[in-house]
Amino acid sequence: MPAELTPEIFKAYDIRGLYGEQIDGDIAELIGGAFARVLARLREKDVATLRIGLGRDMRLSAPELAARYRRGMLAEGAHVVDAGLIGSEMLYFLVGSRELDGGLMCTASHNPKAYTGAKLVRDGAIALSGESGIQDIRREVEAELAWPRPTGDTAAVEEGTVSEVDLYGEFQEAALRFIDPDAIRAPAGGGPLKVVLDGGNGMAGPMVGPLLERLDLELIETYWTPDGNFPDHEPNPLLPENRALIIERVRATGADLGIAWDGDADRCFFIDDTGAFVDGDFLTALLAESLLKKSPGEAVLYDVRASRAVADTVLGAGGTPYVNRVGHAFFKTRMRAEGSLFGGEVSGHYYFRDFYCADSGTIPALLVLELLSREGKRLSELLAPYRERYFISGEINSEVTDAEAKMKEIAGVYADAEQKQLDGISIDYEDWHFNVRSSNTEPLLRLCLESLVSSADMERRRDEVLALIRSAAPTGS
Repeated sequence: MPAELTPEIFKAYDIRGLYGEQIDGDIAELIGGAFARVLARLREKDVATLRIGLGRDMRLSAPELAARYRRGMLAEGAHVVDAGLIGSEMLYFLVGSRELDGGLMCTASHNPKAYTGAKLVRDGAIALSGESGIQDIRREVEAELAWPRPTGDTAAVEEGTVSEVDLYGEFQEAALRFIDPDAIRAPAGGGPLKVVLDGGNGMAGPMVGPLLERLDLELIETYWTPDGNFPDHEPNPLLPENRALIIERVRATGADLGIAWDGDADRCFFIDDTGAFVDGDFLTALLAESLLKKSPGEAVLYDVRASRAVADTVLGAGGTPYVNRVGHAFFKTRMRAEGSLFGGEVSGHYYFRDFYCADSGTIPALLVLELLSREGKRLSELLAPYRERYFISGEINSEVTDAEAKMKEIAGVYADAEQKQLDGISIDYEDWHFNVRSSNTEPLLRLCLESLVSSADMERRRDEVLALIRSAAPTGS
């Protein structure tokens, strides 16, 4: 067993680190036990009464580490409901649909092959975070390493129990209820929608594939078989180099769109019929408008980085937009508190009230396919009004030595603007705005900026703010 723990593996929203070097089987078992104890305190229950869901993705280390997480939870006396090889949103569905006390998903999401980790939720599929739960688990593991319980300790509880479940059919039926499958049909006078799929050798193939095969679609599958070696590209479609292949395939085949998923398949990303990447802000706006037509007058959440296109679209569709902190723990908690219909983040996380307020990479894919069929328009046509009015920079990272001092400097330079500090600092003018946030794990500031004037104006404003962020701090700051 390692003599010490790497505290940095306990992130703001999950646990993540290098397999073998930072997280091995022994550490995983300690995390499993600590999670059960922390969950018992959160639920104000005895550990022996807990029912905890467990799942794992396709990473090469996942079978070993999932077994050790399970062993740790069982050693505390909990009952483990093991769903085996699944996507992360299926773990959320398991916890929500069976009213479990919590769940652990063995995954490193979109990270490269060398990484492993865990996503953790409590009852209702509400995510644990650094502010609520994850740092408690770290402290429990540190204490166990410092003062391990003796072997054969008479105070040890009775071993827990396990039940194994096959969740695929149940999950897929639940996801399909978000759309009218018969509405997905060929455009008038044409063949079925042609869709290029990029699973990134992650969990999208087995999770989403059977659903798409039931619809009237022409599917072009790429990297569709789960493989933890990731032989084709890393499972992170947010990086341009990882979506170059799907863009090329959409253009070469004349497809109507492309859909790419990250490793654990709880996020999906879209390529339009011209081969252009669809920004998460604009996809949030499209989904919000579509959902509000089905359920008028509801509330929609969006994050502080987003284009004004989201709020404008929600208001135009008769809904109520609410801005929110970045991060799935914050979205899920607020959606539950306010009953929000839907929430979207720039990073490709989309949350649905009727899916236990959890994020899904399956439901947005189905909704976009339904939207294209109902509207009878190309995706680029639906996006054109946004691209012609809202000019966004995307998220740009800058390394800084003192993030807090730099934020104060930004506040001073733009003192004549409306300012908010919900998450980092947001600076708002009538025809342009931006948000700057600190990274939770690195010495970085992240900028998202938008102009409502022109692309050239956005670039000028972007360069101005970046120059300020990247400049040396003023003397005496």
